[in-house]
Amino acid sequence: MKIKIKAKKINKKNFKKFGQVIDTNKKKYFRINNGFAKRYDNLGKIDTSIKKGKTIVSIFSAKKRRFPMKIDMMEKHPLGSQAFVPMKETSFLVFVAPKGSQPNLKKIESFRIPKQTGINLNPGIWHFPLISMKDMNFLVIDRKGKGKNLIIHKFKKEKIYLSK
Repeated sequence: MKIKIKAKKINKKNFKKFGQVIDTNKKKYFRINNGFAKRYDNLGKIDTSIKKGKTIVSIFSAKKRRFPMKIDMMEKHPLGSQAFVPMKETSFLVFVAPKGSQPNLKKIESFRIPKQTGINLNPGIWHFPLISMKDMNFLVIDRKGKGKNLIIHKFKKEKIYLSK
């Protein structure tokens, strides 16, 4: 079976079943630091407390991907959410499928995340590892703790290709 997936533009509505879009567009804020900064709160539902996990902040140094790229596996983190925020002005891609015992090939989607935007994946969402358009760093907020929080599904017969 050969499947070609083209990334589409992300928005809050089309990404809602997978997680949250992290941005400041049309979000409420309040002024802090004597008016020199705006604070935007609660932009993602960080969930790392399952089985007493703790929230950690990491930096992933990602390498630029080439397209079309072959998707040979997907992973999920059933015990915690995972947020990705680029540390430079750039767009990136996310390749996802809904929760389940394995990725549902009929429900796989890919999204283009624009500049000044991040994403937070809900616990249990299938995804391909970070798909960066440049060699760069990403701030990652996820879970550390006991329990099996990484499940990998390898595609054997399927030939899945992602284009940007």
